[in-house]
Amino acid sequence: MDDIPRDQLTGALRRGAVKKHVAAIHVSGKLTLLQRKLSNVLLLNAYDTLTSSARHQIDARTLCLMIGYNSNDMDTLKQSLRGLAETVAEWDMLDEKGQQEWGVSSLLSYAKLKGGVCEYAYSPALAEKLHDPKVFALINLNIQRRFTSGHALALYENCYRFVRTGSTGWWPLDLFRRLMGVEGSAYYETFKHLNAKIIKPAVAEVNRTSNIIVTPDTKKMGRAVTDIRFRIKENPQLAILDIDNGEGARHGPVYARLRALGVSDRLARQWLTAHGEEQVLAKLAYVEAKEGVRSRIGYLSAALDGEGAGGAPALPAPQSAASSPPPPSPSPRAERLRRILEAVKARTPTQRDADRRLFMSQLPDARLRDDFERHGWMSPLNATRVAQFWRDMAPGLFEGIDG
Repeated sequence: MDDIPRDQLTGALRRGAVKKHVAAIHVSGKLTLLQRKLSNVLLLNAYDTLTSSARHQIDARTLCLMIGYNSNDMDTLKQSLRGLAETVAEWDMLDEKGQQEWGVSSLLSYAKLKGGVCEYAYSPALAEKLHDPKVFALINLNIQRRFTSGHALALYENCYRFVRTGSTGWWPLDLFRRLMGVEGSAYYETFKHLNAKIIKPAVAEVNRTSNIIVTPDTKKMGRAVTDIRFRIKENPQLAILDIDNGEGARHGPVYARLRALGVSDRLARQWLTAHGEEQVLAKLAYVEAKEGVRSRIGYLSAALDGEGAGGAPALPAPQSAASSPPPPSPSPRAERLRRILEAVKARTPTQRDADRRLFMSQLPDARLRDDFERHGWMSPLNATRVAQFWRDMAPGLFEGIDG
């Protein structure tokens, strides 16, 4: 799945990860998946001025799209903000002098929507804890966007901060139920139900979705399970999702397609660094759609290193008028793809992310979703569905091609 395009975001939003203090992870109340994602994006937006500014602001539509909520229905956003203001964060830790400190605060002291802007604030005590660089977990927004279950995201948040030690240590089941937001439920008092409905599905999604692999262990007293811990190791297949270390260019789908075309490793990385994945993908699609091109690498190099009028790739200079006939007109399929990529390029980064999530939600099986994750809007298995999606999204986009 594509990362959030940080080059088009500003300020703290470009960081792409949230420094999340343990105090912010141990919360009472039942946060939904949407509320958990919302909490992380708000913290990321505010982080740079967390202790120096009493209030923070973010465009409401940008906020919705960053959490994957592609809708103008502000009522859902209001409900989620209300939930954060009603949810309590609790910490119990040693201060700098070694003294025990206990504290409690609502996650947001207030939030308001006015003129398309979301304004919000943290209590001073919680802001200090959230900004503390000594104890935090990095919550990567590009990882959190992949989660479809609030319980799985909660498990990830509570496990990832222990990745360096390899284990969460033993948690009493009462604490674990609280971390998962199911405390007070008689149904989940039975470990059989807790394991089947919460633990197993959450572990499966974390291992499938994130950059860590977790394995649960249990401790018993007699026949009753009393404690649980999670052993943690990095997931080598999905380590690319941890974008903060700057690695991973070689593992992206655009890089793989460049290499398949015959582009060298160094040149592929240079193009991706200089032009960005989306720009390279657009030019690559243009070149692949062309018929009768002898040297696709040379054509692509010319397209990236210099553009013709209107953003069309500049062609390599012809050797002679006789040997370089005009390029053939693109096929209807190639022209459709070109217009789709232009429409995608015209969208904002958060709109592009929301478009992808909306399209992905409409795919009926894992095979189609996997192909879309690998190839994006150029997914061969989803070509018909992609065209129909953009027909609905942008009426008239294919005028002159359809019909």
